[in-house]
Amino acid sequence: MKLEFEYGQGTMAAELPDNTDIFIPGETVKDPDYIPEDKLRDAYLTSLAHPIGMPTLTELAHKGSTVTFVVPDRVKGGEQATSHRKLSIKYILEELYAAGVEKKDILFIISNGLHPRSKESDAKAIFGEELFHEFWHTGQIISHDSEDQEHMVNLGTTRRGDPVYMNKYVYECDIPILIGHVQGNPYGGYSGGYKHSATGITNWKSIASHHVPSVMHRKDFTPVNGGSLMRTKFDEISMHMEEKMGHPFFCCDAVLDTNSRQIAIYSGYAKEMMPESWKLADKRTYVHWAEKKYDVLVFGMPQKFHYGDGMGTNPIMMMQALSAQVLRYKRVMSDNCVIICSSLCNGFFHDELWPYLREMYDVFQHDYMNTLPDVNRYGEYFATNEEYIRKYRFTNAFHPFHGFSMISCGHIAEMNTSAIYIVGAQEPGYARGMGLKTRATFEEALEDAKKKFVGETPNILALPLTFKKSAVHLCMKNPEEDCMDAYGHCHPCMG
Repeated sequence: MKLEFEYGQGTMAAELPDNTDIFIPGETVKDPDYIPEDKLRDAYLTSLAHPIGMPTLTELAHKGSTVTFVVPDRVKGGEQATSHRKLSIKYILEELYAAGVEKKDILFIISNGLHPRSKESDAKAIFGEELFHEFWHTGQIISHDSEDQEHMVNLGTTRRGDPVYMNKYVYECDIPILIGHVQGNPYGGYSGGYKHSATGITNWKSIASHHVPSVMHRKDFTPVNGGSLMRTKFDEISMHMEEKMGHPFFCCDAVLDTNSRQIAIYSGYAKEMMPESWKLADKRTYVHWAEKKYDVLVFGMPQKFHYGDGMGTNPIMMMQALSAQVLRYKRVMSDNCVIICSSLCNGFFHDELWPYLREMYDVFQHDYMNTLPDVNRYGEYFATNEEYIRKYRFTNAFHPFHGFSMISCGHIAEMNTSAIYIVGAQEPGYARGMGLKTRATFEEALEDAKKKFVGETPNILALPLTFKKSAVHLCMKNPEEDCMDAYGHCHPCMG
């Protein structure tokens, strides 16, 4: 069969055996039904009227209450007119105003964490024209700055000893509201809930307690699940924030489908609300479909996705993207699985967005750096580099420590595959510098893999659009054949 896979700005063709299986999120297995547009208002109002585990906003708020919305950046969640961010804020504002809250006492913080601080154009896309113009020009929409020491508060450590730093605006307000998306995330199962606050409004020191090899290379991390140590740390850090604030976050999360449409809305106390939202999200995200384990995964990497333009050409970010796929598909991968992936791999690092990754790549090529975790000892050196920090704060670049969460993740692909082939690389040395094999075409890569790793009749899974659609965590049709369930429980066959 002939298939097209993402490659740069376009696609690359592949001739694969006729018995190749194909999986496309939201198409091969349909998502649960989404809420029709004309029913969304009722769904939001019903959820807000019956929050799980805490009082309504109408009961919590009054004239004089200060309110801070914590809103995700553009990495996830959709930007359509009916997106969860836009509608949840709209209906929550109606409740707050009805309770007597004044517009001047409302602040919106884009919770970018170590991601680039949002530009004006980003804010407009996130909030929509109406909300943007209502709050932007009065300075009531800001982007989290984890290096603004005047507006960060040190809350000590969790009982485990993890440092907790928090945005001061959120800490000091009367009603902190988390707007979240219950979407499949390779780091700990789902976005939203306590993951949102533990990563979006803190700093690198706190994030360095979980986005590191000692946490991400544990057996409980791969495949992705909601019972890992990382997920536990998210909960502990966010609950520590609530303890120090003296009140919980009010959360409004939406379970989203492949096209970022709302399947269901959940509001309330995250500790009690998250488990409820996950029950439905599991049906969309952990898809029990595969009838066999696969020896070869085939997909393509566009130049621009998730974290920005250049992710599919920057070698460090390429490794993170490859590993994210391993995290999502490990349950259906054979023990000797090989990945074949197209990438332009042309040396475009996008230095403005990731100003430190070219240096990090160069560090990896020297001084006994044999595997990516060896680079981790440079974490604090990069994270405290004043020029990189200034670029994060003032030029919309990623924070330098973000690169270390990427290399921690990036090693997972090597840990769980026999080989990874990059096909179509214009500058193949960058791929080889990451330990990847290079070939000109999918067909050449597959023939080499047959000879060396998977034999003449491998089970092949093709994943077109895997970086273009909201991903799932693919599982075996028979759950007992999965190495791990959605909550980190290993089956008896795994020992």
